[in-house]
Amino acid sequence: MTTSSRVRRGNKIRRTTGELVFDILNTLFLALFAFTALYPFLNTIANSLSSNRAIMAGEVYLWPIEINFEAYKQIWTDPYLFKAMRNTVLMTVFGTIINMFATILAAYPLSRTYFPGKKIVMVMLTITMFFGGGLIPTFILMNTLGLMNKFAGLWILSLFSTYNMIVMRTFFQGLPAELEESAAIEGANDIVILVKIMLPLSLPVLATLTLFYAVGWWNSYMGPLLYITDPEKVTLMLKLRQLLWAAQTAMQQINEEGLMDKPRVTEEAFKAAAILVSTVPIIMVYPFLQKYFVKGVMVGALKG
Repeated sequence: MTTSSRVRRGNKIRRTTGELVFDILNTLFLALFAFTALYPFLNTIANSLSSNRAIMAGEVYLWPIEINFEAYKQIWTDPYLFKAMRNTVLMTVFGTIINMFATILAAYPLSRTYFPGKKIVMVMLTITMFFGGGLIPTFILMNTLGLMNKFAGLWILSLFSTYNMIVMRTFFQGLPAELEESAAIEGANDIVILVKIMLPLSLPVLATLTLFYAVGWWNSYMGPLLYITDPEKVTLMLKLRQLLWAAQTAMQQINEEGLMDKPRVTEEAFKAAAILVSTVPIIMVYPFLQKYFVKGVMVGALKG
């Protein structure tokens, strides 16, 4: 045994019985909480890969029983699925970029103390969080402006979230004012200060809000359902809804007519497969933003 090992062991703090009990209970609680959070996802995966008999018998819990890929086969063999996924990616990417651009342009001036009338603007923006124009007037407006069947209409309709703008404004307010003052002394204008000083220091909140907006666009359902009627522009969520409806209709026909020779996929298996097809792509983005996520949310919530 080396001298350094003896020193480390000699300096080790002896833990009391109460501390050990607390750590054990804390670990068990966190493990139970993690299992509670993971179980629905694991059960969904198991249902999507299990046989119809096992699902209808209620035998599926954490792992697939009698593995069956028929649900995924029916989804992926649809000729319009990849077009719907392409439309969703297009809507998500450009929608997120537009959202972030508008959010930054609104949050930065409202975070400056010298911006005239910022209290009035904040009141007007905050009102939109509680009151809206209504579904029918909005639909009529979109139709009148010729924005039906155009992703641009959805992007304009959801230009930015007031809540996300407030989070970003709060983050900007928390940055040292001396940075802006020193840059202004050197002759930098507001655009230069924003682009070269504020935004590089705001990566946590930028990554967090980007994830919020991207998830919102990816999961968007009501907007495309109301304002997109062109089959060529259908999004992934609408396409999965159509496939689910077709599967339910086919199952009902099989049960009524007794056509047992047709391949059967239970509604639960198809729903589980559709959930995974729509969820896994956006989940794959999260690990790249995880290190910014918690910090961005917490820092943006420190001030009111």
